[in-house]
Amino acid sequence: MVISEIPIVESPPSEVDPIEKKNVEVLQPFTLEILKLIKYVQQQHGLRHGDYQRYRGYCSRRISRLRKVLRLPQGDRRHFKKRDVTENHIINPRSDERFLHIPLILSERCWAYAMQLKQESNTEPRKKFHLIQKLRKACIYALQLDELCKMQRCDARTQLEAQAYVAWIHGSLQFELELWVKAAENLKKAQVIYEKLATTLSEEDQLPYKQRVEEIAPSLRYCAYNIGDEKAVNLLELRSQGVLETFDALISQTKEKTAAILHEVTWFGTKIPIKIERVRLFLLSIEGLDDSLKNAEDNQAKIKILENVFIDLRDVISLTRESARTDKQDQLLLTYLLSIRIERTSQRNLLLVEQTKKPQDCVRLLDINIQQTNELSQNESIKNNDSAQEYFTSQLAAYKALRSYYLARTHAGAKRWREAVVLLDVALKASANLKPSEYIPELSSLVALVKETTETEIANTKANFVLDSQDEHTVTVPTKLYKSKKPLIERLDEFREEPQLLSKNPNLVSLPPSMEPVPAKPLFFDLANNLVAFPDLTEKLEGQTKGKQGAGISGFVKGLWGWGKK
Repeated sequence: MVISEIPIVESPPSEVDPIEKKNVEVLQPFTLEILKLIKYVQQQHGLRHGDYQRYRGYCSRRISRLRKVLRLPQGDRRHFKKRDVTENHIINPRSDERFLHIPLILSERCWAYAMQLKQESNTEPRKKFHLIQKLRKACIYALQLDELCKMQRCDARTQLEAQAYVAWIHGSLQFELELWVKAAENLKKAQVIYEKLATTLSEEDQLPYKQRVEEIAPSLRYCAYNIGDEKAVNLLELRSQGVLETFDALISQTKEKTAAILHEVTWFGTKIPIKIERVRLFLLSIEGLDDSLKNAEDNQAKIKILENVFIDLRDVISLTRESARTDKQDQLLLTYLLSIRIERTSQRNLLLVEQTKKPQDCVRLLDINIQQTNELSQNESIKNNDSAQEYFTSQLAAYKALRSYYLARTHAGAKRWREAVVLLDVALKASANLKPSEYIPELSSLVALVKETTETEIANTKANFVLDSQDEHTVTVPTKLYKSKKPLIERLDEFREEPQLLSKNPNLVSLPPSMEPVPAKPLFFDLANNLVAFPDLTEKLEGQTKGKQGAGISGFVKGLWGWGKK
């Protein structure tokens, strides 16, 4: 069997010899990052896809490996002898922090088994009892872990993580047992500890703690709702977050708590009796739909809530359609349910329009709204109802104004300024007669946006139209292009447009330069020298020669013997 290595789980080997370690007085405290550890192994071994059986198998194999490495077996192949991790395993100087992993993984194995049974209990209700037993066992192992972590060998962070883990496991058990007060206390305790731990860690390490806080929040709101705080939770919001197993069971509980049971609805002054129990429960469930949408975090959360309503609405409409074949009163009820679907679909499309960046996509969504609203207004049940016709006519006018606005933006994106200006002017005139306060919040905000920005859009579009028109009518003066073989240095006194000068090989100067003739230095010849008669100077030359010779000999003798020195 191959032993898988998991970060944080395996502690590094100590460099201190075991014999010398006995004399060490100050022991290194254990640090067990419980939540980070279990989140990591859960993602690696099945829970990324909700496979609790695979994760349970991993926990069993991991416990077996830990007991083998730590030499803590539970008997042999023939006999079983239970051996739990005790205080002596922790305070021993040669102890290993992996002893703390054993009760933690045991608790995780029982919890994973319980979650697997919870998935199967939807079709087999008897497994609910087995689920409770496994959660009780997980609580026992979690308490063992908490007792071991309370020792001084574990640091403060490990002790806090163990307390939060125990509170969360107990809260999960009490949630399944419908002990709402105790479940709320334990879940709140775990939430507070995880929030405090997250504030002491770096941003990279805060993610699993913030995720656990978000996971606990819906369960807390559901506990508060069952305790009696009706404002603490909304049914549709809980369902979109996946807290409840089945929506019908919650609706039944709500029905029991409701004093007045819904028997009929009023639609544009017409009273519609409700005989089908499933339809009655559905209409009860959507009474707080607008509040749920108002309290949602963002548009994506609102869309998710509406899509969950569409799932139930589809089944309710199918059931009513079968009954309407024989009962005329149910035909009117069917029309009412269809109107709910159309209006909520239009609301969903408006939410998509708010977060869509492409105007052509917004036009497509608004076309759907216009078509559905127009079909609903022509229904035989409300065709002659003045209040209904006035309501749908006002809605159609709002949708058409929005369509003109986004269609104008589509034309503007393609630089079709004339069409854009005309459509913007249509949207401005249509929105001037609209009253945003009469519509749902999404439609009101979009109508208000058209009123605020259309005039500015018209001005910008006209300005762009003028600029593009100037560019079209600009006359370009043709310039003659010259090509010359002479380099630029030889014609600096001329200006010509030459593209060649901007190319990679411009003709600027000739290298090497060509040879040019230059004037030579003049030669001077004395032509009159041969015709001049010079006087005879021989006598003078001879007298000078004799005097120079006598002086030379006497001077030589004086110099040789030192005579004549002063």
